[in-house]
Amino acid sequence: MTLSKRHSITCLRSLARQFVGLVALAPFMLAPAVAADDYPTRPVRMIVAFAPGGSADINARIVAQKLGAELGSSIVIENKGGAGGNLGAVEAKKSAPDGYSIFYATSAVALAPAVYANPGFQAEKDFTPISLTATIPLVLVVNKSVPANNPAEFVAWLKQQDGKVNYGSSGRGALLHLAGALFLNETKTQATHVAYRGSAPAITDMLGGSIQFMFLPINEISSHLDSGALKAIAVTHSQRIPQLPSVPTMREALGLTTMDIGAWQGLLVPAGTPKDVTQKLSQALERTLKAPEVKSRLVELGSIVLGGTDKDYADYMQAEAARWAKIVHETGAKAE
Repeated sequence: MTLSKRHSITCLRSLARQFVGLVALAPFMLAPAVAADDYPTRPVRMIVAFAPGGSADINARIVAQKLGAELGSSIVIENKGGAGGNLGAVEAKKSAPDGYSIFYATSAVALAPAVYANPGFQAEKDFTPISLTATIPLVLVVNKSVPANNPAEFVAWLKQQDGKVNYGSSGRGALLHLAGALFLNETKTQATHVAYRGSAPAITDMLGGSIQFMFLPINEISSHLDSGALKAIAVTHSQRIPQLPSVPTMREALGLTTMDIGAWQGLLVPAGTPKDVTQKLSQALERTLKAPEVKSRLVELGSIVLGGTDKDYADYMQAEAARWAKIVHETGAKAE
């Protein structure tokens, strides 16, 4: 056999091996498109960046149950708390962009750039928004021993205490901390901030009298208000809320429009998630939020259902980030 013939045969064999390899890889090369068309074909995990039992976790579980049914799959909640919600956000950011890891995000993603030097993610670059889900007005709550029953009385009492008052939060730089710092700044009063690892231990200490007041989502403290163990002084919403019809808003009582604050939530997925997957999620979430059993349960617990488009969500996060950056600059209420 001549050298040229050997070379030709070698080339043919090489091409044959490449062809066989391409044929073997073909199903995998087509897998993303097929997977997107059939999505979901296995359980989906929903990352919640806070501990079980908190306001985000409560709402996430309500949404997840119905959303899973709408998608024709199950959704498994994975709580990954820590660093003011940053650990959960980083976990979501690093997840494969295939729709099988979704992030039940909160206002923490908009606060992070202002309160942390390096939160580990950039919301506008690392995530694709699906839709807002709900917002929960905060309630200014005090220990029952505090001799005040409305915002004016409470501000007067704070001024009399000359800074010898403690207020709690779920952690430095968290929304509940910033709400307290903003309130003190707006009312020209003083109090010492005590940061906890989550709101549950803070509520326990407020019940015991170690701290005197705190801002909390309504769905975390309803039972304590009903029992009379704690008192609601004001709500941080533009209007009074059905759960506390006799409790005034910060707007009407003190004229503080800056205190319109909500613990908002929404669904994000890692950047790069296929468009047809995000569209399926968006359509399923829209049906979920319109479902009577979901809407009534969220409202019953104090949430205001939002919904909207992905652009609505992106614009909302951008506006919130700018707003809280200004507040953090004015109050100095950073996490680090």
